[in-house]
Amino acid sequence: MDKKSAWIYCRIDAPEDIHGVLKGQYERLETYAAQMGFAVVGSSQDLGSGLHFDHPGLQTVLEAAKAGSFHILLVDSVSRIGRDMAKTMNFIQTISNCGISIYSPMEGEIKLSDLAMLLFQLR
Repeated sequence: MDKKSAWIYCRIDAPEDIHGVLKGQYERLETYAAQMGFAVVGSSQDLGSGLHFDHPGLQTVLEAAKAGSFHILLVDSVSRIGRDMAKTMNFIQTISNCGISIYSPMEGEIKLSDLAMLLFQLR
């Protein structure tokens, strides 16, 4: 496998996507994947609060990760995974344990160690 397989995950904090924000997120990530040489093999999206982690799209990401369906998770920013730092770090740990790296066009590779350091600095 030459290209690393990537999964695109998008989320907005709204009950519906009336302004096409999800489509914009997806297109940005699709372009980023092409620039990075990643092959997009799947995607999922959610609407709603980043404080909850029971979103169907996020669950789809976890199931695909555990099945070994992809190597790279692409998100617009770490806040698209979630807004609860502890739950977000837990999700990233779970994904990392599956051998998956997380990338964002704005933040580059998102590593748990970087988030832990940020959290430590914020305290």
